[in-house]
Amino acid sequence: MEKPVSETYARRLMRVSAYIHDHLDKELSLDVLADVACLSPYHWHRIYHGYFGETVAATVRRLRLQRAAAELAHTGKSIQAIAMRAGYDSQASFTRAFSAAFGLPPAKYREVGSHSVFKDSTLQDIQAMYDIALNHVPAMDLIAVDHRGSYMSIGKSFDLLFTTLASRNLIKPDMRMIGVYIDDPTSVPEAELRSQAGVAVFNPVAVDAPLLTTQVQGGDYAVLKYKGPYGDMRMAYDWLFGQWLPASNREAADAPVFEDYLNSPRDTPPTELRTDIYLPLR
Repeated sequence: MEKPVSETYARRLMRVSAYIHDHLDKELSLDVLADVACLSPYHWHRIYHGYFGETVAATVRRLRLQRAAAELAHTGKSIQAIAMRAGYDSQASFTRAFSAAFGLPPAKYREVGSHSVFKDSTLQDIQAMYDIALNHVPAMDLIAVDHRGSYMSIGKSFDLLFTTLASRNLIKPDMRMIGVYIDDPTSVPEAELRSQAGVAVFNPVAVDAPLLTTQVQGGDYAVLKYKGPYGDMRMAYDWLFGQWLPASNREAADAPVFEDYLNSPRDTPPTELRTDIYLPLR
């Protein structure tokens, strides 16, 4: 959980976090980010590490490898091209870094990563591997920020959310991290996708921009307990809507899906990330 931070430093943290997310293809040295933060490289690095719990270099590496994993799972790009985009001078150095993070070399990950389970297995096979429950969920109040664009980049908005909450002393222990996904990424251009990065709250409070208050609709949900990298989740959604839903004799409700993040990518290996995917039902 992020730590308290003053309004002045909150603005600098948010500015640098946004810059990192928006410029992953650019040089992101400490000197460059220090200029964005308007602090010396030495001081900026210590402030960032103290707040987020990881170094700037670790953040950049994690985000680039997360993007690379999604490209391996969902595109036909060559490994060499993916390695270069991730900032590695050689495929060998990329392979070492990727293997350390994901437990498999890139070529093997493309072949047998967690995304392949949903592509090659039967409905019964997946139901045996993944816990899919039918739950009645009460309405849930959220404090959130709006996100526009790729769902894979919603981490930028979660950084904005938590940094703003911390600067306003609104952080509470064990807050549930909730991502609400409003549009269908198969029918809406990526740049126009709408989502919200939020936290569940028991007692809603008045908030100012960039924060907003919203609510997750109560009702019946199919809940898929997913384990693995965020970049692989597209296949889980394709399976949930394309195979599980038609076989369930249920209909999707007119409400967004949402995800409940049970641990954090900042201190959890990608293969151990746990996410509950909630599909609303009539």
